[in-house]
Amino acid sequence: MASQAAQIPSLGQSAPAAQAAPLNAEASKPKPCCVCKEEKAKRDECMLFSKAADPQKDCLSTIDQYKSCMLGFGFKI
Repeated sequence: MASQAAQIPSLGQSAPAAQAAPLNAEASKPKPCCVCKEEKAKRDECMLFSKAADPQKDCLSTIDQYKSCMLGFGFKI
């Protein structure tokens, strides 16, 4: 009986360790809201306060900077 009790915790410990690896890989990838904050702020400010008729064309360089920053973290926008 004592040998069975010793085996149960070891089995219980190996299963969570196997499941923890994929969770850690997901946890290491940042959320889109938490990266490129400066680039996003510049992009938003340009788009909101642009006096041009087409703010998207006027702010193309800041938009491209934001897109390339997000791509660096693996996010396609």
